[in-house]
Amino acid sequence: MDIIHLLPDSVANQIAAGEVIQRPASCLKELVENSLDAHATHVRVIVRDAGRTLLQVIDDGIGMSEMDARLAFERHATSKIREAQDLFSLRTMGFRGEALPSICAVSQVEMTTRRAEDETGTLLEIHGSEFIRQEVCSCPVGTNIKVSNLFFNVPVRRKFLKTDQTELRNLLTEFYHIVLVYPKVAFTFVHNDEILHELPAGTEKQRIEAVFGNPKRNAYTSSFVEIKTETELVSVSGFVVKPESATRKAEQYFFVNGRYMRHPYFLKAVQTAYSGMLPNDYQPSFFIYFNISPESIDVNIHPTKTEIKFADEQAIFQILMASVREALGKFTLAPQIDFDTAGALDIPVPTDGPVSRPQVSVDPHYNPFHARNAVYPDKASKGWEGLYEGMPASREHVITEPQAQEHIFPGLQEPEVIAGPVWQFDERYLIAPRADGLLFIHQHRAHVAVLYAQFMDQLTHTQGAMQQLLFPEVLALPRNEMALLSTILPDLQTIGFDIEQLSPDSYSIQGVPAQIADRSAVPVVQEILLRVQERDANTREEWREQIALSLAESAAIPTGKTLTENERQDLVSRLLRLPQYTRTPDGKTVVSLIGNDEIGRRF
Repeated sequence: MDIIHLLPDSVANQIAAGEVIQRPASCLKELVENSLDAHATHVRVIVRDAGRTLLQVIDDGIGMSEMDARLAFERHATSKIREAQDLFSLRTMGFRGEALPSICAVSQVEMTTRRAEDETGTLLEIHGSEFIRQEVCSCPVGTNIKVSNLFFNVPVRRKFLKTDQTELRNLLTEFYHIVLVYPKVAFTFVHNDEILHELPAGTEKQRIEAVFGNPKRNAYTSSFVEIKTETELVSVSGFVVKPESATRKAEQYFFVNGRYMRHPYFLKAVQTAYSGMLPNDYQPSFFIYFNISPESIDVNIHPTKTEIKFADEQAIFQILMASVREALGKFTLAPQIDFDTAGALDIPVPTDGPVSRPQVSVDPHYNPFHARNAVYPDKASKGWEGLYEGMPASREHVITEPQAQEHIFPGLQEPEVIAGPVWQFDERYLIAPRADGLLFIHQHRAHVAVLYAQFMDQLTHTQGAMQQLLFPEVLALPRNEMALLSTILPDLQTIGFDIEQLSPDSYSIQGVPAQIADRSAVPVVQEILLRVQERDANTREEWREQIALSLAESAAIPTGKTLTENERQDLVSRLLRLPQYTRTPDGKTVVSLIGNDEIGRRF
């Protein structure tokens, strides 16, 4: 009996749609790219319920004839290419002819379209790959596509969609990928009858400001410098942030030939150009546009076309790195001192005779660690007098060499009780004696671990204590972060925040958790949003973990704080009662043990 058979078109289309349409954002990308390929000058995106109920794209492009409108929904029917060789000279966003068939395979689609030379337009309706009707209609020039009830016939796929707020964030992210590279096209984005973005046509810099800027703050683009390099291989242009304006939350965008792309290798080139200029954990924001011959790239290696292969990546790496370095050196670094210019160092220049060079005296015997040479003599030996009080005489000189070999303590589920005093060293570490050696505890990370457990308990079992602010603080956010904040707002309120929306792009913070009552509320909330975004936390459990960790790090004892004996004992006691206390929730070491054997080898 034969067992191989052809799948029905409806089933085959649903399988193929799974590669192209994963969520409403995928649908938005394909439809808007088609509008741009149709030479639209204004694209309007209308969304309801984050794309579950409706995703509509209206453009004023060239439109389609009656025959083209019907063929557009056939798989691999396209106006972009005619033969395989055309794949190596692509100038359009789409080319496979898969988007519209994939969309109509998993949704209910209604399209109206008209060309300028036609008096009437065409209305076409398809539900789940099933043709419903096609008729003549009256409509403006361009194309209007309504995608309703996405995944209505694939309930399993619909069930795996995230919350409306998460899907809206994904929609806006995909929207930004497109609008940032087409500044000469006007865009409108409407969600649930609210206009989130009204972007007029303009320059690249104006579009960046319109998307990420805030009228209540300084211009977003004022912290950027322009890069521009023309070579025979590639043209590189765009904007990179000044080092002093870098933050932990970075907007990083690469575009090639009018298409957004991800490229870790080129990201490394930008990071290398900033080498030595940024603090730890800070990333540069940038908007970089490549213009290169289509024959030198391959965009047909991934269904979403965001991964692109370059024929000569190493050469472009060097060009990009040099271009960014030149921009930073020319516009953002501190002015260089010209030693050939009189007055550069305020050294009087004699009117006759040679200029005498300044002399520098060097003390070869200088030792910054010697008490008499210490830069901060009052801190040269701070804390050492009482460090080993109460310890047995045989351990009076435990470690005399600065580079002790530390062994990371794996963690005892039933730790023995610390008997005796707990000392503080360098206002950074706590030291507790044990029978098997000395326990070193990073005091800030220990407090983070303790507070994290406390905040997680409040999020899952109890209500956190709230401290009302005397003067409420205003938090202004871009639209994609507004959607994120509304998603996690119930959990922020559970943990002790009192936050109310003031306007479409701002919130009022009137109360905060008692543990951070002495801190400014706005940076704390911004840090929480940053963590949730960086970790791509989409489930409630994931973003609760990031909320708890961010708050714990904000409220924890800062490095350099002197603790009393009671505070030291209390912190160590609370830490050792945790099920897992050797590392913070994000994997940083909290506890290390220098064992008796290691100490003995020192002597």
